[in-house]
Amino acid sequence: MEPQSIRDAVGASRVARAAPWENGPVTAHRAALACGSVALVACVALPLARTQAQTRWTPAAGPLLTRWAKDVLPDRVLPEYPRPQLARRDWLNLNGLWEYAIRPRDEGKPAAFDGQILVPFPVESALSGVMKPVGEANRLWYRRTFAVPRTWRGRTLLHFGAIDWDATVWVNGRQVGAHRGGYSEITFDISSALTAEGMQEIVVSVWDPADAGTQPRGKQVNRPRGIWYTSVTGIWQTVWMEPVPVAALDALELVPDIDTGVLRITAAVAGSAASARVEAVAFEGVREIGKGSGRPGEPFTIAIPNAKLWSPDSPTLYNLKVSLGAGDAADQVTSYFAMRKSSMCRDSGGIQRLCLNNAPLFQVGPLDQGWWPDGLYTAPTDAALRYDIEVTKRLGFNMARKHVKVEPDRWYYWADTLGLLVWQDMPSTVLRGERALDSAQQFEHELKSLIDNRRNHPSIVMWVPFNEGWGQYDTPRIAQWVKSYDPSRLVNNASGWTDAKVGDVIDIHAYPGPSSPKPEAARAAVLGEFGGLGLPLSGHTWQNEANWGYRTFTTQSALADAYVALLERLHPLLRAPGLSAAIYTQTTDVEIEVNGLMTYDRAVIKADEARVRAANLNLFTPPPVVKTLVPTSRDAAIDWRYTTVQPDAAWSQAAFNDRAWQSGPGGFGTRTTPGAVARTEWNTADIWIRRSFDLPAGVAMVNPQWLVHHDEDAEIYLNGILAAKTSGYSDDYEMVPLSAEARAALKVGVNSLAIHCHQTTGGQYIDAGLVDVVPWAQAPSRLRETRRPARYR
Repeated sequence: MEPQSIRDAVGASRVARAAPWENGPVTAHRAALACGSVALVACVALPLARTQAQTRWTPAAGPLLTRWAKDVLPDRVLPEYPRPQLARRDWLNLNGLWEYAIRPRDEGKPAAFDGQILVPFPVESALSGVMKPVGEANRLWYRRTFAVPRTWRGRTLLHFGAIDWDATVWVNGRQVGAHRGGYSEITFDISSALTAEGMQEIVVSVWDPADAGTQPRGKQVNRPRGIWYTSVTGIWQTVWMEPVPVAALDALELVPDIDTGVLRITAAVAGSAASARVEAVAFEGVREIGKGSGRPGEPFTIAIPNAKLWSPDSPTLYNLKVSLGAGDAADQVTSYFAMRKSSMCRDSGGIQRLCLNNAPLFQVGPLDQGWWPDGLYTAPTDAALRYDIEVTKRLGFNMARKHVKVEPDRWYYWADTLGLLVWQDMPSTVLRGERALDSAQQFEHELKSLIDNRRNHPSIVMWVPFNEGWGQYDTPRIAQWVKSYDPSRLVNNASGWTDAKVGDVIDIHAYPGPSSPKPEAARAAVLGEFGGLGLPLSGHTWQNEANWGYRTFTTQSALADAYVALLERLHPLLRAPGLSAAIYTQTTDVEIEVNGLMTYDRAVIKADEARVRAANLNLFTPPPVVKTLVPTSRDAAIDWRYTTVQPDAAWSQAAFNDRAWQSGPGGFGTRTTPGAVARTEWNTADIWIRRSFDLPAGVAMVNPQWLVHHDEDAEIYLNGILAAKTSGYSDDYEMVPLSAEARAALKVGVNSLAIHCHQTTGGQYIDAGLVDVVPWAQAPSRLRETRRPARYR
């Protein structure tokens, strides 16, 4: 059957009844549509009547629920088809109420269970109905029964979207497999364990050490705090079954090549298929546009003439039907693909840029943690999963960085469909020492699984193996392996301060920032994290008090003002030094971290939506020109007078005599401070520095700004007037507005600049200069770009 529109598919869907369930009905969905097309949203497992046991289920009393929690029903839990890019018509959704028990790790299967749990919500979550910790000393057990539909033939596969972390599965008392990995899809052939008729039993055992172990775990910890969140244990993605022939399609690798206008397909097959051929047909909507065939395991191509290229502005997806063999033994799946290219290229000024479809594209988006107050790792509904992406697009972003977590397949399906670029992190491991061999092997096994399971999604344009040095090791080897394993995407060797000078980008973090590294000959400059502007909103927080943000505000209007100012300071960096991407922290609040654009329950977009969108879209206009008025010491030594002893109260005044102070080149600090160019060592608690500069006559200033790198608190005086005050620290040079009084005090001729910087802990550094930020339209024509930047939303 050919792919259809969403409307046609919804009208055509029907249910194939399964046998009664002992602990609640589960349906086998059989759609007239082959459920892997772009119309996959229609492929859901539809409900049968609820049992009395299911109607008694309620969520646990968690701190906070989303509005989608009311839509979670035990007989209709995440009913959508879970694997959009390898879809078959027959399947059985096993989500719903299971039995559970928490027992000491070394004990066997419980003789009796503790109660019911709503799968696939983690046991620690409110939506599981349990909301209990498990811990490394215990094991979590699951049990349920099911019946295999009588119409099924061939082999029966049991799938778990993901189980965190170490799982063993039995069917009818027979062990069918074991798996380690909290983010990988799991499949077991259970055919030989099934009985000819009657009810079948599944038992699952899970052990998860969380942060006591060395496995990839992202931000899960046993004691949540700050940027570290509640541990997640057990089944957290959809559980389902499907029938397949003896020889069946096991995986597809779909690689578009827009330069030659073809789609390259490699089909992996499970079972004996020595003489079989793989046939593939591509569709634009319902219209056939190309076909091809080949042997299992060998690549073949389909020509895609005059392809409509996928982009955030125009996320065109093509349908694909793939079959193996013929007759009763044939296997058929549906999928989808896009024609798009993620690569590097140079702009008109010769700067290395991130490019989409062979054109430079500035990428801006939020750091997306993917956590939910009611489901933790698991979104309450598919609509909730989609909502985050819709809001991201509405706010004017074209990208999101999926942060140290792997989402269910359907999140990427919505990113593909709605048009959102994705940087995909590998879930991290935070180690207390060197990485052991078994830990490294597990990390690399899960990294390969991540790429294998998500590589066909056109939305993913970059892989990020490491973040901020968390468990980082052998970085050049890992980055090179990722690039060779998937050369169709970019590689960010390490987001944050632990760059190994490999991969496609150089990535820094700056809070609140913004700042930019310098592009290199072969690598683009990106700002992997910045912002973190916090606002706790009463009634929408994980806890009432002691919430946390990198910078905290008290009103929504103040937050909006700060966001707009932050993006205004970001814009010039696109021109100089040549920033190619920026990731704002973050999409939503998570537990006590209140840095979100939205509250944790997704009930409130905290800053004015129109202002945020306008600030983001402004990044796709020509960036302003930044003219140096007073140079910093970043590129050349500038002499200052300085002292580390408390000076006279008049030290900041223009007429102050500083001849008794020492003289030395800026900047001042320790050489190990990130981003510092420390030409004079400063390692005490305080430093006071002074210099003078000459402002020539005839200099017309539009928007003068300090260019300052401070670690930590700094007070900047111009001609004795307090011109700016900064708190905390920056990781690089950042623009800071002059106060109105200081701007009025700036004069032609000699001016004095005086700075006090105070240090408490960690790195330390101070240096400053003065620049003028001139809008592109007001800049001299010789300084303007000759080509306007591409604009995608």
